[in-house]
Amino acid sequence: MPVAVILGTQWGDEGKGKIVDYLAEKSDVVVRYQGGNNAGHTVITNGKEFKLHLLPSGILYENKVCVLGNGVVIDPPVLLKELRDIKAKGIKVAELKISDRAHVIMPYHRLLDEVQEEALGKNKIGTTKRGVGPCYADKHNRVGIRIADLLEPELLREKIAANLETKNQYFEKIYNETGFETEAIYQEYLQYGEELRPYICDTIPYVNQAITTGKKVLLEGAQATLLDVDYGTYPYITSSHPTAGGACVGAGIGPTKIDKVVGVVKAYTTRVGEGPFPTELDDEVGQYIQYTGKEYGTTTGRPRRCGWLDMVMIKYAASVNGLAYLAITRLDILDELDEVKICTGYQCGDTVVTDFPASLEKLGTMVPILETLPGWEVPISDIRDYKKLPEKARKYVERIAELAGVPLAIVSVGPARDQTIFVNEIY
Repeated sequence: MPVAVILGTQWGDEGKGKIVDYLAEKSDVVVRYQGGNNAGHTVITNGKEFKLHLLPSGILYENKVCVLGNGVVIDPPVLLKELRDIKAKGIKVAELKISDRAHVIMPYHRLLDEVQEEALGKNKIGTTKRGVGPCYADKHNRVGIRIADLLEPELLREKIAANLETKNQYFEKIYNETGFETEAIYQEYLQYGEELRPYICDTIPYVNQAITTGKKVLLEGAQATLLDVDYGTYPYITSSHPTAGGACVGAGIGPTKIDKVVGVVKAYTTRVGEGPFPTELDDEVGQYIQYTGKEYGTTTGRPRRCGWLDMVMIKYAASVNGLAYLAITRLDILDELDEVKICTGYQCGDTVVTDFPASLEKLGTMVPILETLPGWEVPISDIRDYKKLPEKARKYVERIAELAGVPLAIVSVGPARDQTIFVNEIY
């Protein structure tokens, strides 16, 4: 039963897209199970760079089936543009399947996201303002519009009208914003439904049948563990479940069908948006990592905050997700440093804390306990054999695996598909 989940162990931006793209070559089906176009994966292959926001990273292989599961929220014009863009680069997408149970991001979701974030002022969440949170809120309030509804004209008009009856009052009376017209949105989204019709289906029986017949299925998460709505640094989180449990719900499979969970760990820590960050570096080292790593959001372009690797976070992610393996990425970004540091715990007054706290107030007071290791100070991007990595680089990644209590499977030494070193086979 070769089913693997690939997910992030930090605050996102770990390089999951590259790992999924690499493993997709050995897979038959790649399923995106949650999130929306508030996430982005950058994949470089054959000298071309692809920025993916909704499409699974496996879309770059012509002979793979890619699935947008029921747990994803889909903005149709964004998805259609992404399809056009990759087709223009010579990628065929005939084997794309979109769940008819996935929810649709509507124009009023995007506006609601924007005005609510602005109203929070200094307490803002740091949302991408793509409408993802309000879409998930409507889903759980049982007033959402699903992909299946785009193919039912009368039902679609009825649902849009019912939503606007409430939301227009909200915009006009609370936020002094102009509302939306039912007919304009209806006509626009009816057309989107027709354009997406060839890809829309019930993906649940398809994915389960693929597993039953022994196909290799890769489940791809967006965002990461510390952005999970339950397990993340609430409220500075996303509105879905990027964790392994979310893979079951968002793809429509039972937990007993998952064979392995692989956690992607960036060799340092980054964060976009607001919230406490114990290992953040406000110095020249942090600036070096940001500059060298080109740490800017794929979707928003926002600069990422940078800091040392936080093993309290990684151990928490290993526990929550039941990690079987680690995939360590961006190791090459640390090449020029004469020393590298790992946070092994937090100092809170006279107490050493080794469990990740729920309270952001407590997290904000934590002082990282740092373990210093020597840097390797040589370029590693051309190395393809683990044994040929500098001994100091090997000791660094092996220390990460030791502290996490999870074996190492992959070390990435650059953004390109071939800049990947396998230590253990996942399939």
